[in-house]
Amino acid sequence: MLSLRGRDFLTMQEYTKEELWQILKLAQRMKGKTGTPKREPLTGKILAMIFQKPSTRTRVSFEVGMRQLGGYAIYLNWSELQLGRGETIADTAKVLSRYANGIMARVYSHKDIEELAKYADIPVINGLSDLHHPCQGLSDLFTIWEKKGRLEGVKLAWIGDGNNVCNSLLIGCTKLGVNISVACPKGYEPDITAINLAKKNAEETGAVVEIVREPKKAAKNADVIYTDTFVSMGMEAERTKRLNTFIPKYQVTSKLFQYARPEAIFMHCLPCHRGEEVTAEVIDGPRSIVFDQAENRLHVQKAILTLIL
Repeated sequence: MLSLRGRDFLTMQEYTKEELWQILKLAQRMKGKTGTPKREPLTGKILAMIFQKPSTRTRVSFEVGMRQLGGYAIYLNWSELQLGRGETIADTAKVLSRYANGIMARVYSHKDIEELAKYADIPVINGLSDLHHPCQGLSDLFTIWEKKGRLEGVKLAWIGDGNNVCNSLLIGCTKLGVNISVACPKGYEPDITAINLAKKNAEETGAVVEIVREPKKAAKNADVIYTDTFVSMGMEAERTKRLNTFIPKYQVTSKLFQYARPEAIFMHCLPCHRGEEVTAEVIDGPRSIVFDQAENRLHVQKAILTLIL
């Protein structure tokens, strides 16, 4: 068993294929046990949780996960910390390192996560940044493994905005041998660094990486069709422009599913906007596994917390 103790979890790229599988397999064992495990590996451990952005799944899953593992999570709103009055991230990281055993942060800028990790003496987990959402991405891969019984050779079609979740899926999919095809409008591609990392990973695992314009091409023979909101937090001023760009071409509909495999499933990291990125017929239909995805955030994060704390 590889030791992950003390490691940051920022993008997934810093973890090997074997290390990611170690997390997934522990999550599977933890999910098989209902409620609080008999053994509480994080008894006495404290997780400091910093939030710049609103949250449902991230906050609740980390808080519940820490409680079930015997530890405790402290919610810290960025604006209510001295960070909101100009204290540096470096000073905050050093102080929290004296109080807690780990930091989870949900922020706007990925540079803030990197700075926290640089100056903290304790592990830092990226609970979401503008560039990456690795906890979501790894939970999604766990869900695909759970539903399909494998990861290697599975095709995931991402339809819409090449956002932070897309970046993390590019990295995670190619680390674990999942083929990924991203269909997005010009100017809304995933981060170029994430694309290049995915292509490098694919050379080792044999995964296929595509960035295309046509949703039908991405969806062809897909095992999974995935989308996310077209207007992420912090982009509200672009709402009209974005909706005009993405709708109707990049909306996930039952018609688009005709190009995927008959047993294809639908994924969305939530929150969703029915009638925008996806129709109600799809997200509320039998193909949708979005609430399994949401639940699995808890199990995968418990595995991450256990291994690094």
